[in-house]
Amino acid sequence: MEKIKLILPLLIYLGITLYIAYYNSPRRKKSKNFTNEYFIGNRSMGGFVLAMTVIATYTGASSFLGGPGVAYKLGLGWVLLASIQIPTAFLTLGILGKKLAIISRKIDGITINDFLRARYQNKWVVIMSSIAILLFFMAYMVVQVIGGARLFEVLTGLDYTVGLIIFGFSIIFYTVFGGFKTVAITDAIQGVIMLISSIILFYVLKEAGGGMRNIMKTIYEIDPNLLTPSSGGAITKPFIMSFWVLVGIGLLGLPQTTIRCMGFKDSRSLHRAMVIGTFVVGFLMIMMHLIGVMGIAIIPNEQLGDKVIPILAIRNLSPILLGVFIGGPLAAIMSTVDSLLIQTSSTIVKDIYMNYVAIDIDQKKLSRISLFTTLIMGILVFALAFHPPEFIVWLNLFALGGLEAVFMWPILLGLYWKKANSTGALLSMGISLLVYVSMTLLKINIFGMHQIVPTIVIGGITFIIGSYLDKSSPKEHLELFFG
Repeated sequence: MEKIKLILPLLIYLGITLYIAYYNSPRRKKSKNFTNEYFIGNRSMGGFVLAMTVIATYTGASSFLGGPGVAYKLGLGWVLLASIQIPTAFLTLGILGKKLAIISRKIDGITINDFLRARYQNKWVVIMSSIAILLFFMAYMVVQVIGGARLFEVLTGLDYTVGLIIFGFSIIFYTVFGGFKTVAITDAIQGVIMLISSIILFYVLKEAGGGMRNIMKTIYEIDPNLLTPSSGGAITKPFIMSFWVLVGIGLLGLPQTTIRCMGFKDSRSLHRAMVIGTFVVGFLMIMMHLIGVMGIAIIPNEQLGDKVIPILAIRNLSPILLGVFIGGPLAAIMSTVDSLLIQTSSTIVKDIYMNYVAIDIDQKKLSRISLFTTLIMGILVFALAFHPPEFIVWLNLFALGGLEAVFMWPILLGLYWKKANSTGALLSMGISLLVYVSMTLLKINIFGMHQIVPTIVIGGITFIIGSYLDKSSPKEHLELFFG
């Protein structure tokens, strides 16, 4: 009976997402422009949906499991470090949003590669970016799915395979048949569920620990360093600087959040999303990482930090509340996977197939190919999750930085620097990727900083040098982007 109470809220939520997919299906509505509807939702997102889909896409398993697990080990210093992520929506939408939206409408672009193709007029830039998206996205999705199925297994007691099948079927179904619009709407719902889940667990743990004053007193008695900004020297200044790049300005190079800048309705929606998104990500990051710190007092001496949040939930929540809480981390994982899945499909169909294989294709055939591609990629991701290759786990650790290394400068300088050209873009993308992967595999740390910091610096310098080695784009071409 308790297991039914636990699973019921989750099944209701999954049922709602499936209905939203059916209701918003471009095929059911017989959309006249299938690619525009399926891959970008006809640019109809309002402020709230835009804010929540940006945050939900960025927020994954690490924000609900890994990050709080590290906070359990390092204390309040990690909560302070996690706060660097608060300006995520403000930076992405504020710096890229309006300009990228205007340009994407001018060129009728619906993917980030549409922008890169139009800006640099070089197929190799598009091919290199497509390869990077497919490789890093696949690795990222597989590990997210594994995390979701494992969490489902731990919290419900059901078999890993059962969780994977339920989890996989739901995501594949609503992404395949609903497209971008369904992904955006479900992301908004998932964002709300994340907020509710974090509030529930925080309140219950505060009561279980006898109030925040008593919890902090207990932590102080265990180790006073856990209440200091540097965690007794465990969090160094070079590491803090690295975080400002990796989860700060480097987020401007993430294709999965950048593409959201093409899908909103108007300037009012953009401005509203900047405010809502900043509040939501701030609330989530501080709340969930603070819960990890509270766990030090409530369940001391837990060896595996990643298990802290599931253990706290199981021991302190009733079956129904636990069922609601499960929706939080699962929603974070689902919202990340669905966004990456739809963008992976758009890369294959829109950026490669439509531009280099079948340039002239009718909408009916295109819709079948798009749905089939999304379905195949979804099945592939979940098939790998049954028996995942070990290297994918390690690849996921630097997938975030790899995407930033490849895309940050071509997107940012392409939008704001007139002299940017394909030579600079190609050199920056290739050398940045090579430097980042090499430094990560060889474990090279310059002054104790994360590998993404020197990679971003080298990538920027390489881009500028490469751009000056070749001639600038024609004035009539630049007028489209800077007129």
